[in-house]
Amino acid sequence: MKSGLSTRRDFLKAVGCGAATGLVPFCVCGCRGGVFGWGGTDGPGVVRFGLCADVHKDIMHDADARLKTFVDRMNAEKVDFIMQLGDFCRPYDHNRGFLDIFNRFEGPRYHVLGNHDMDGGFTREQTLAYWGVRDKYYSFDMCGYHFVVLDGNDKKEGAAPGYARYVGKQQSEWLKSDLSKADLPTFVFSHQGFGPAGGIENDQAIRAILEEANAKADFRKVAACFNGHDHVDGCTVNKGIYYIQINSMSNQWLGGNFRRARFSKEIEEKFPWVSYTAPYKDSLYAIVTLRGNRTIGIEGVQSEWIPPSPSEMDIPEGKEYDYIRTSTPNMSDRKLKAL
Repeated sequence: MKSGLSTRRDFLKAVGCGAATGLVPFCVCGCRGGVFGWGGTDGPGVVRFGLCADVHKDIMHDADARLKTFVDRMNAEKVDFIMQLGDFCRPYDHNRGFLDIFNRFEGPRYHVLGNHDMDGGFTREQTLAYWGVRDKYYSFDMCGYHFVVLDGNDKKEGAAPGYARYVGKQQSEWLKSDLSKADLPTFVFSHQGFGPAGGIENDQAIRAILEEANAKADFRKVAACFNGHDHVDGCTVNKGIYYIQINSMSNQWLGGNFRRARFSKEIEEKFPWVSYTAPYKDSLYAIVTLRGNRTIGIEGVQSEWIPPSPSEMDIPEGKEYDYIRTSTPNMSDRKLKAL
């Protein structure tokens, strides 16, 4: 089992909740329950974690303040861990202060690679080293649950134009092996989605791996998958697995056709890409609670647009712009029952 924890301090914190597969001692992080807390006989297993996605430090002028709001709330709530789901920040020296804010969380912190985290000519390895992360994809156990982080940025021969969005053979084989060894309720995280709405190019192949793991287990092993990337607040279910989209912490991307200056001249000059977005007034994120009664609770944040909103702009009809017209500045509250 790979680990996304890169420091001895973080490793010891995770081990306190059972970082090795199948090993879940009394938890020091606040979660409760035994190895089979997902409805098992050991009592209710509860774990809480914070998720944020698509902060886009290199686009947003107020990314630091947004991230601080999230980290301060997670510390106050004493969640068991936090994770960012990609499009976080590039490995520039001037982004160190932003990364330091994330590292102020007083518990385990996990990272997912987004496609924009390598913009500017950086490699995945350079970005991971900057963040202090060892592996592109990895898994860990905590409080009777298994968590898997995937990297959707593998290269593919003959790929579609644009950014890489693929899970390669080596990673796919690792995923099969990891799931076969896991005997705990499992949750999967990625930047690009692989639910029915698509995202990565081989989304069907990855779903097939998850579905096969469920078919071979004597319980619903893979319960839910979380992703960012689309700047969408959404949830679908397919063959008993929830696919939950975590909205961007910051904005909806509009593109050059709908560019609009919303801030001062100084901000617009220093952050020229911010005018390509429809920003949210507040920082969006989610607190996820897993309980032994097989419920997945999501507490989100509801905000509003910094005007003009997409509905106040002349967005033409057409499928290619549906994502703009249907987007919302919200992260919904949800209570899901594992199937």
